[in-house]
Amino acid sequence: MRHIRLLAATGTAVAALALTACGSGTGTEDEGASRPTTPSAGAEQAASQTPGAAAGDTGDRTAKGTPVTRTHAPGARPSASAGHSTKGTGTGSSTGRSVVLCNGTNTTVTARPLARPLNHMLLTVKNTSRKTCELPYYPVLRFDEMQWVPQADEDTQPQAVVTLAPGESGYAMALLSAADGSGTGGRTAHKLTLAFQGYTPNSSGGPSATPALPAKGVFYDSALKVTYWQQDLGLISGW
Repeated sequence: MRHIRLLAATGTAVAALALTACGSGTGTEDEGASRPTTPSAGAEQAASQTPGAAAGDTGDRTAKGTPVTRTHAPGARPSASAGHSTKGTGTGSSTGRSVVLCNGTNTTVTARPLARPLNHMLLTVKNTSRKTCELPYYPVLRFDEMQWVPQADEDTQPQAVVTLAPGESGYAMALLSAADGSGTGGRTAHKLTLAFQGYTPNSSGGPSATPALPAKGVFYDSALKVTYWQQDLGLISGW
């Protein structure tokens, strides 16, 4: 009988423990349902390595939502290394065009004194090559062994570099002497050397030219100056 009572008491204790375990399990499940899930360390690392995953990111995306990697900072000028091409405005090498400088090797140059306007001389450069050439700035004139360089009239500077296709001509005008006789150091020259400029001021554009002058020569004085090269002769015909 004593053995039977011990078994009964033991069964009662086991049943009580089972009910207690069930009650505490239910409470644990309810509490867990209301607690937010904490991402694992691996998930956090993956998110930090995905463009646009971080809060406040404004990275570029395609229409399908695929992240796009930027090649330059927002608002920065794209560079050639970012896949953008740049175009130059000077030499043919920077633009890919077959353009060279006009000079004494690919042109013919004439110098013709004019009756009107008085004391003026017309300079004409004709492209005799098969390539387009350019005439930056203005001609640099030297009569005989002249030791000074005539200045250019800045008011005649064109908006773009004069470009001559094969067979085309460019023009410049020279004022040889003051019409009112105010010039000094006047003399008659029998030789003219015309130098061409490069793409930077006062740089050499290549071999010079020596256009022929009239047999009697041309008179010049300290008033000597020139215009910039022009595509259209009409722009300086009344200069």
